[in-house]
Amino acid sequence: MATLLQRFAGQVALSSAESVNYGRFQFGSLKSLSGRSVRVFIVRSDGSLSGSCNRSPRGRAGKYIIHAIAENAGSSTSSAISKPGIVGKGCKLVGCGSALPKLNISNDDLAQIVETSDEWISTRTGIRNRRILSGDETLTGLAVEASKKALQMAHVEPDDVDLILMCTSTPDDTFGSGPQISRGLGCKNNLLATDVRAACSGFLLGLLTAAAYIKALGYQNVLVIGADALSKYVDWTDRSTCILFGDAAGALLVQACDIEEDALLGHDVHSDGDGLRHLSASIKYSKKEEDILSSNGAATFPPRSASYSCIQMNGQEVFRFAVRCVPQSLEASLGKAGLTSSSIDWLLLHQANQRIIDAVATRLAIPPESVISNLANYGNTSAASIPLALDEAVRCGKVKAGDTIAMAGFGAGLTWGSAIVKWR
Repeated sequence: MATLLQRFAGQVALSSAESVNYGRFQFGSLKSLSGRSVRVFIVRSDGSLSGSCNRSPRGRAGKYIIHAIAENAGSSTSSAISKPGIVGKGCKLVGCGSALPKLNISNDDLAQIVETSDEWISTRTGIRNRRILSGDETLTGLAVEASKKALQMAHVEPDDVDLILMCTSTPDDTFGSGPQISRGLGCKNNLLATDVRAACSGFLLGLLTAAAYIKALGYQNVLVIGADALSKYVDWTDRSTCILFGDAAGALLVQACDIEEDALLGHDVHSDGDGLRHLSASIKYSKKEEDILSSNGAATFPPRSASYSCIQMNGQEVFRFAVRCVPQSLEASLGKAGLTSSSIDWLLLHQANQRIIDAVATRLAIPPESVISNLANYGNTSAASIPLALDEAVRCGKVKAGDTIAMAGFGAGLTWGSAIVKWR
């Protein structure tokens, strides 16, 4: 703690502190090595005072700079330290990667199994193709491939990764796939690898979780993976849902940095459990004839076996939810970042429906040339859609170092959120 305090104390080296909560910028009485007391003022990046001494800042916008003022014992005269320091860590996005199954299913292919057509699907969704897992392909395999590409771009070795977050709602194992990603990468340091489950919002929440581990717990490299294989939960006789989804994986390496380089400029997240009725893939229980004959409404044992039902979705309600809540969330994130929509270089939304993407862009007055979309080629890949689109945009030279990206995820739960980030 003393080392951390020395960073912001400028020319006054602090040796002790009472009632310090570093994560929330709460400070009590501080003592310098010279024995003088130190008063701490918390100042926002716009110059306004947020708090002092043991009062935590209540303002949420902007970064906080700590100014330490040393006082002689018994004297009311104070001298300002000439060099204010920066409190805390930032995080930056340093590498991305993606992976896709080999099998491509076009709209014309779907027209062979359900009553639909390429024109009907593309005009309503913007989708023309999607990739589907087949043969011996697995979601874990895709996630490992995407992760290797992200680490290669970031010039980070697998054993230098401190945490893996596998954002998926369709793991190869019900208990989670995170540890298998670590194994597939050849990590030998028994790092924590775990799953984040929030469907189409999963990658965004994984990104924010990575930032929290870096800023609050001191992690250096966090690998965030968005991967889903919703084809396993699609009713391929239902043309309202089977036309929408594809399988894919995308990965992003988030790395600690000085606060001045912090790439997470603002964020906003929400959920609403009432929305479950509009989008779900709930548990279903088998109904054996002997259960029906013997139970008479009483509890039975052993319990019936269970499995997941196919995706159930009210498309119109999900559309209304997305075009209302996503722009509001993005505006909130922009406000926290101290930016306007005209300040961003790219809009990157969860790739669910081109009409949703266009409606959000119009609401925020973002021109079409500043919108990233690969929906036509891959469909809705759930948690993979944002990192997949980002990886393609980076590798083709569209997104460049220093670009500001407004991203948003939304989907089952219902959950939704947004973040304003800088690339590298």
